[in-house]
Amino acid sequence: MPFSNVTPEIFTEFIITGFNGVEHPRTIGFVILAIYAFILLGSSINIYIISRDKHLHTPMYFFICNLAVVDILYSTSVSPVMMVILIADMKTISYKPCLTQMFMFHFGGVMEIFAITLMAYDRLIAISYPLRYHSILTRTRILGLAVATWALGSALTAIFTGTADRLPYCLPALKYAFCDYAALVRAACVNPDEYFVLSTVISFFALFGTFTFIALSYLKIIFAVVKISSPSARKKMFSTCLTHLIVVACVFAPPFVSIILTRLGLVLSLKERHILLIGSCLGPSLLNPFVYCLRTKEIRSQLLRIFKTVEPTIEPIK
Repeated sequence: MPFSNVTPEIFTEFIITGFNGVEHPRTIGFVILAIYAFILLGSSINIYIISRDKHLHTPMYFFICNLAVVDILYSTSVSPVMMVILIADMKTISYKPCLTQMFMFHFGGVMEIFAITLMAYDRLIAISYPLRYHSILTRTRILGLAVATWALGSALTAIFTGTADRLPYCLPALKYAFCDYAALVRAACVNPDEYFVLSTVISFFALFGTFTFIALSYLKIIFAVVKISSPSARKKMFSTCLTHLIVVACVFAPPFVSIILTRLGLVLSLKERHILLIGSCLGPSLLNPFVYCLRTKEIRSQLLRIFKTVEPTIEPIK
């Protein structure tokens, strides 16, 4: 049926049907709950450790803290919605909360790649210009960079939200696991292909632009490391960069896989899309705090020190 012949309706709520037919929904819901709890715990520990130790008030740890905040935001954008659907079997969501959840989800995704891009810039300056590191990355400058990325992320995401808010809707059911741009576009009385052009352009800018910057920065880092004669210095720089590269791989791999597969003509089923989308949101957010906690000596040392100070003392029996 032509989209022009479909009469739009005014919906006050949507029904999320993405988990219909899923076996053992409560088990999956509790798994998501456990993952979400670990994300909150790990990210909060990193933020707490960095904020309490003045020796960690450096640009690198500021950007790690920024990433931890983004991880909490990103995972919170979808986890509560999915847990309510799977555990409480409440599948309806009001129109405005759906738009808000969509905004937070896409905003968290954009900020995730912006956050690790800032971290790549920090490593680039630290290794390529070590003597000028603190003069280049001053407190004012790193705050300015952080504010600029958050503002740009908000602006890009607002385009999605504003577009979705103006669409005429024909279907009350969303075939996806939560509210996102694709789900709302497919529920509208419009040709979705025309509106997906917008998301493709923004995704290309956000993904390929930041990935190109990260790749070029690491090429420059490699050339800078080659010039270093000290094996211990090389090892330390390699360890620091490896931690960041693990995070980069986890963040960029799922969207790149999705883009490459779809461009090759492979059509993902709804179930496969859900797994990829949920994994791309919760996976990096779960891994990031533990990667930086386990591989960053300063954070690991502070964490062990905290545990030692809170060890219970056993009083002798009188």
